[in-house]
Amino acid sequence: MPSKKALNPPRGECTQCWRHAYDSREMHKQLGPREDCPDCVDHMLHGHPDHMIVS
Repeated sequence: MPSKKALNPPRGECTQCWRHAYDSREMHKQLGPREDCPDCVDHMLHGHPDHMIVS
């Protein structure tokens, strides 16, 4: 179960990135060793969609 911090990003933060950072083990459990998360890579390359930013 994700922590309360993982589910409550502060204003101006991306909900997906916040969850992946603070509930990393759960969000990335399907990845193999040294395998990059496709969602994280997408955000690093293309930025954060406006609808995912806490206002």
